[in-house]
Amino acid sequence: MGANAGEHTSDGAVHGRRLAFIFTGLLLAMFVNSLSETIAATALPTIVGDLGGVEMMQWISTAYILVSTVVMPVYGKISDLYNRKYVIMVALALYALGKAVCGMAVNMEMLICGRCLSGLGGGGLGILAYAIISDVVPPRKLGAYMGIMGAVFTTSNVLGPVLGGWFVQVPGWRWIFWFTIPLAGLALAALGVFLPRRTAQKKRAVIDYAGAALLGLSVTALVLASAWGGALYAWDSWEIIGLFALCVASAVAFVLVERRATEPVMPLTLFRNRNFVLCAVTSLIIDVAFMGTVTYLPTYFQIVDEMSPELAGLMDVPMSIGIFITSTASGFIAARTGKYKWMLVASSAIAAVGFFLMSTLQVHEAFWLPLVFLFILGFGIGFGMQILTLVVQNEFPHAMVGAATAAYNFFSEIGSVLGASLIGTLFTSRLTAALSATLPATDNISVAHITPALMDKLPASAQAVIAQGYSDALVPLFLWFVPMVAATVVMMALVKQHPLATTINHGGTKPLRRPSSSRQDTNRPLPPDSPTR
Repeated sequence: MGANAGEHTSDGAVHGRRLAFIFTGLLLAMFVNSLSETIAATALPTIVGDLGGVEMMQWISTAYILVSTVVMPVYGKISDLYNRKYVIMVALALYALGKAVCGMAVNMEMLICGRCLSGLGGGGLGILAYAIISDVVPPRKLGAYMGIMGAVFTTSNVLGPVLGGWFVQVPGWRWIFWFTIPLAGLALAALGVFLPRRTAQKKRAVIDYAGAALLGLSVTALVLASAWGGALYAWDSWEIIGLFALCVASAVAFVLVERRATEPVMPLTLFRNRNFVLCAVTSLIIDVAFMGTVTYLPTYFQIVDEMSPELAGLMDVPMSIGIFITSTASGFIAARTGKYKWMLVASSAIAAVGFFLMSTLQVHEAFWLPLVFLFILGFGIGFGMQILTLVVQNEFPHAMVGAATAAYNFFSEIGSVLGASLIGTLFTSRLTAALSATLPATDNISVAHITPALMDKLPASAQAVIAQGYSDALVPLFLWFVPMVAATVVMMALVKQHPLATTINHGGTKPLRRPSSSRQDTNRPLPPDSPTR
């Protein structure tokens, strides 16, 4: 379908109805991808009970995270080299195919294979959505759209556990996977019809297979070490030490390969940009703290405050509301004023306050208090959630937007993985030590088998000891996050506020290499619309 008059400009910007359909397709792609992270959580016991293989349960989540993280930088680079329209359509098709395999699974092995396949597509949906919207909207106006995308991301995270619980109880757990397929199909159709086909950046692209393989090996070793350390193997075991050593060795080899690659999968020039490094590190730290918080709070509320699973899941809603408000508002503020640095500083500062407040929680705290604390935490995180991505995309020439967005999201995802795994290990080890020292040996209670149902059957004295143990194991960890997040306040204060570009095909904010005093640096990427091209 061709664009109507006034809906497409020579710079590539899209307006009117066509932009609305494109944006709707991108929102659907983001919605189904982020929904997949949470919708299956409440159904895991039912799925494992139906298919068997409880020892493989962690791989239902780990497989998706691992594959999607590995392919993120690859999607970003390929989308810069080839047409992003077809790349995201392939990603949506792979995602839907993986969900179909999950829905038809007859055993855990088939389910995990389906999760890997859906992760192969899902790993590109988020970064491609952000890259594509930058293809049709200039950075100066981009903040408003990113704010809405952040709101959709937050909404899907809240709806995930609720929808998952409903599907398990009414049509059955398989509909958790079937449900997202028609939504992915609608997104594919909208983007296929309305998204403009753009000329590939390179006529003869050389795929960096060696770099992609080494990056994948490094990430795989890190994810496995984080998932298995302290659980399947001791942290000082040769298996975990070997995985960390493999991660470091692969990362070093990756850097050496990227320095010589014609089209590096993650260009090292990104790391010469001050704002990119500051934003990437800040995102990694925030996601470590954020995932370490949201992953274990529902269990905390069930054990410590004796809430039902449904109510415990809804306790995160105030945090999601806070994120929704500020992620949406910050995007519109950036679009209207062109100012963003103050929001980045405010985001980290308010988040640090939120984590400090969370560290003051007590056993059987007043019901409303954690709701207020979580709202403050979400209010802070939301301020910077979309602005960080906007800053990264504004820093580089449009020809590098895909790679830059993918690299930024890659570090964000690494933070999420480390937060969920490392904080989980610390929480479990602290809980085990606390209960081993306080529970009477005659109670014969295993930490690994403590559930809300078991708590109801225990005497009041044992319940009090376990509740206090959970509180002592988790709540102090929130205080550990305060100096980490406070460090990001300083980082955000060091961000240079460059003007947001007003055109799609901009040339970035500065040279990627420092120019010589005697001549202009010929390695500086030129804007695609430069007359010298």
